[in-house]
Amino acid sequence: MLDQLRAHIEKVIPLSDDEFEKVSSFFTGKKYKKHQFLIQEGEDVPCNYFVVKGLLKLVYTDEAGKEHIVGFAMEDWWETDFPAYYQQTKATMSLECIEDTEVLCLGLEDYRALCSVLPKLEHFFLEKAYMGFIAAQQRIISTMTTGIKERYEQLLKKYPALIQRVPKSLLAAYLGVSRETLSRLPL
Repeated sequence: MLDQLRAHIEKVIPLSDDEFEKVSSFFTGKKYKKHQFLIQEGEDVPCNYFVVKGLLKLVYTDEAGKEHIVGFAMEDWWETDFPAYYQQTKATMSLECIEDTEVLCLGLEDYRALCSVLPKLEHFFLEKAYMGFIAAQQRIISTMTTGIKERYEQLLKKYPALIQRVPKSLLAAYLGVSRETLSRLPL
């Protein structure tokens, strides 16, 4: 688990063995089964999760009870209900396993302590945040300016491994259409 985290961090910043030993002391490994929740709406959000193995979906449920998939997270991705995590409020979204999943958990106090002990980790997390903001803005613009077929093709091109692992019904919810609409697309 920790080797994967180190390789992930070192794509952005180098770490000595001593530095990585400090980093690893702030993380806790956990395993979850398919359909198990890491976060449930209305509860506290204890951690930001680094996915070592498996697949997660982040879901917002509207007042009518309709589920909207905000995002997916597979190996080498980070996921949580970020507003609730950083603002220490109750979750407005749920994080659920689509597959059996292994994660490394980083609580907010540990995150802050880690960045204090090893300031270059702030750069790493800032780069991750930039990439997340860019992806979110691209998704919003795509939703506003393109049709479903083009959005599906963009998703397929950008995340081909994800498409192979996510059921069509969940892809449809992510794209904001019914499964039937997605199935009728000439792909």
